[in-house]
Amino acid sequence: MDYLVNQDIESAMIILELTQDEYARELGISRMTLNNWLSGRNKITEGNISNFYETVFDKGIRFNKIKEQLYKEELKSPDEVLLFHGAKTEIEGELSLECNKKINDFGKGFYCGESLEQSAMFVASYPESSLYMLKFNRKGLKCVEYDVDRDWMLMVAYYRGRLTGYEDNKIIRDLIRARDKADYIIAPIADNRMYETIDSFINGEITDIQCRHCLSATDLGRQYVMLTQQALDNTTLLEKCYLSDAEKKMYIGSKQEAFRVNQDKVKLARKQYRNQGNYIEDILK
Repeated sequence: MDYLVNQDIESAMIILELTQDEYARELGISRMTLNNWLSGRNKITEGNISNFYETVFDKGIRFNKIKEQLYKEELKSPDEVLLFHGAKTEIEGELSLECNKKINDFGKGFYCGESLEQSAMFVASYPESSLYMLKFNRKGLKCVEYDVDRDWMLMVAYYRGRLTGYEDNKIIRDLIRARDKADYIIAPIADNRMYETIDSFINGEITDIQCRHCLSATDLGRQYVMLTQQALDNTTLLEKCYLSDAEKKMYIGSKQEAFRVNQDKVKLARKQYRNQGNYIEDILK
């Protein structure tokens, strides 16, 4: 799937209220070149694509946010939801359950986020990353939904390979059985820093309640995980969206600021809920 650069150039002219002649001068190209881009007669080079998106972002045009709003307005029923997938490079071919690495929060599946910002933030540091917008219709599908709770922590720890020796525990078996019956999962998003907190719980350093409150302090939104082909068939790829360097820089800055705030919350939560709840060996004994 290619970027919809032609449409975005036309949209930029409408937003900026510029004619083709005026916008061609703005971009430093001839009117004929611009006309050929808009008509699709000439392919736009990667350098010109980058220059265009950098320029419009610098002018305050937030195409990805605009597209998010427009796509949400087109959803036709409560069963439809707009999702986002950040890719380090691009999605090649059809959507696949093998698209993500197997060592993930819930094993093999196609992972999407509810938030444009969070999905973009996770891939903003990669030079060739891009963002995809998708429509998911959950009608008739079986779902398992998790909050920031003990079941979610145990599932993430299990699929991240942190519960060696507990695979046959009844609690773990029941959680996996429920997961295997589902078409898709809705769960909180975890990042590497949250995994460190979960590791502290698994290693017996903090209780489940301490861990839950520490993780609640780091709110990264929710993810949808497509587990079956039926769920994937109900997922429609809408658009591949460009992430300019300036936009990536904005997301990286937001991520760093959120990290600083969340670290302070985590420190307070560990102290406030010390010795409340159960340690891992008591839960899985």
